Amino acid sequence: MRTITLHRTNECNSQITIEADDRNETGATRNYLVRWYERDGSGVEVEIPFQYGPLKEAGNNGLTLEVLLAICIDQLQGHQSNKYACRENALATTKIEEAFHWLEHRTRLREARGVEGTHEV
Repeated sequence: MRTITLHRTNECNSQITIEADDRNETGATRNYLVRWYERDGSGVEVEIPFQYGPLKEAGNNGLTLEVLLAICIDQLQGHQSNKYACRENALATTKIEEAFHWLEHRTRLREARGVEGTHEV
């Protein structure tokens, strides 16, 4: 297991632990385990499994980057709809939407080449 620390930018995030499986043969990580403690001292663990293997061969067996980005966009849009609206949230939303766009673009190119859902490059 690897420990991820990039998120530790403030007190709240520093109290959250992220562990990741070793990278697989494709260079990706299949599972992440996120842990934190509630005020009452009870621990919370959330496993985040990512899609592993081509959809046509392995079926749908985990989340995709697009799913997580969609959640992030939704959260930021929620903040932007009330008193927490700020330039930084708007910029973060735009950048995440841009990342989403490029992942979608990659998918369309793979579909056009007939390799989407396979391990072919």
